[in-house]
Amino acid sequence: MSADYQMQLSPQTLDNADAKAKPLLEKANATLGFVPNMYEGMAKAPGVLDTYLHGYELFREDSGFAPPEQEVVFLTISRLNGCGYCMSAHSMLADKMSQVPADVLEAIRNDQPIPDARLAALAAFTKVMFETRGKPGEADVKAFLEAGFEEEKVLQIVLALAVKTLSNYSNHVNHPALDEAFAEHAWKG
Repeated sequence: MSADYQMQLSPQTLDNADAKAKPLLEKANATLGFVPNMYEGMAKAPGVLDTYLHGYELFREDSGFAPPEQEVVFLTISRLNGCGYCMSAHSMLADKMSQVPADVLEAIRNDQPIPDARLAALAAFTKVMFETRGKPGEADVKAFLEAGFEEEKVLQIVLALAVKTLSNYSNHVNHPALDEAFAEHAWKG
């Protein structure tokens, strides 16, 4: 679900990036071995890419969610936002890196019930936070806590929502082509 509108500004690449964007793209290239097309689009406003990368790193390193749980959160948000690029990228990460069970990944990709109670509760609470704009009800939080999550994780989901809002919305207006690294996991929604 990209916007009808597509930004006309040229992407910032390693070859043409300004002084603010270039170090961000160089770090991505050093870390990933390539610069994702999404980053080149976000770098049109370097503060967007910088904020995204910082928040993403904090969520990955400090959220306390295990890698499969992190992917469930990111995939849930990206699906709700209709971001094919992020659904594809996080599907690849879920499959190849984060050890998300295949049946869980397929359930999220196809908007079906998740066959793991804990991960289903995580996805359900993430959806509540998304749909209520961060105003969960008492019963929603109780169900989340009863699934074994600590109350601090509510705020970690807020961080994930902020990070994915930056990437999903940027992708909607930038229309980045899907990188080859994610093509095997392309998602059309």
